Amino acid sequence: MSVINSKIKPFKTQAFKQGKFIEVSEQDVLGSWAVFFFYPADFTFVCPTELGDVADHYEELRRMDVEVYSVSTDTHFVHKAWHDASDTIGKIQYTMLGDPSGTVTNNFGVMREGQGLADRATFIVDPEGVIQAIEITAEGIGRNAKDLVRKIKAAQYVAAHPGEVCPAKWEEGEKTLAPSLDLVGKI
Repeated sequence: MSVINSKIKPFKTQAFKQGKFIEVSEQDVLGSWAVFFFYPADFTFVCPTELGDVADHYEELRRMDVEVYSVSTDTHFVHKAWHDASDTIGKIQYTMLGDPSGTVTNNFGVMREGQGLADRATFIVDPEGVIQAIEITAEGIGRNAKDLVRKIKAAQYVAAHPGEVCPAKWEEGEKTLAPSLDLVGKI
């Protein structure tokens, strides 16, 4: 069952952000765009390359009114230890959600059965808390933050321009489409 166009489910969990422990709930997410960036575990291999890539794009995402929430089933204490131990993770300014209970991971449907680990999954959530895009990859396939930024720009454009859609590889400023009977078979 697809979760596209569904509202995120309630949660409350501890997180690590910019040297502090904070509590985050689904209510904190509402009102701006959000990315939930799930990954299997701290102190691993592909995960830090992805989290570092997102960190490199975080300022741009904030200018777009997007908040980032990375999520693993590790605790907020482990996130702090990893942040302190790794130069790559040390540059992260966004919120790192601890999810040892698996509530957030299960809410989004990306818990690996019998493993207690999250899949490598990305969710783009609009300001009303509605999921607009999902990307899930296999264990060894890292994601690309540049393409994540492109997808968010497309989602924001479509939200602001009802009746228009963004074609494949759409970049900000390029032509969009207005679906109609006249376009059928013409593309």
